[in-house]
Amino acid sequence: MFHAQQAAEKAMKAFLTWHSKVFRKTHNRAEIGQLCASIDGSLEPTLRRAAELTDYAWKFRYPGEPHEPPREEAEGALALAREVYDAILARLPDEVRP
Repeated sequence: MFHAQQAAEKAMKAFLTWHSKVFRKTHNRAEIGQLCASIDGSLEPTLRRAAELTDYAWKFRYPGEPHEPPREEAEGALALAREVYDAILARLPDEVRP
């Protein structure tokens, strides 16, 4: 879950950096998403949904914690992170894509 959150966050911050958009140090996906959407409004629906990943910056961060997420929740977070990553990547030039 933490890694899904991080993947989405890093993709969004990379997008902002590519566009020379200044952002503060935060894990808040809603805030970062709004900045990204101000550059490319077509990202807004995907990034609005990605805001739900924000809590995973701390929640379930370490394996073996007393409350592990259900498998379905983890799979959903991973799918959402992949969607964010793919959407961001599609909007970057070919020369910066992996």
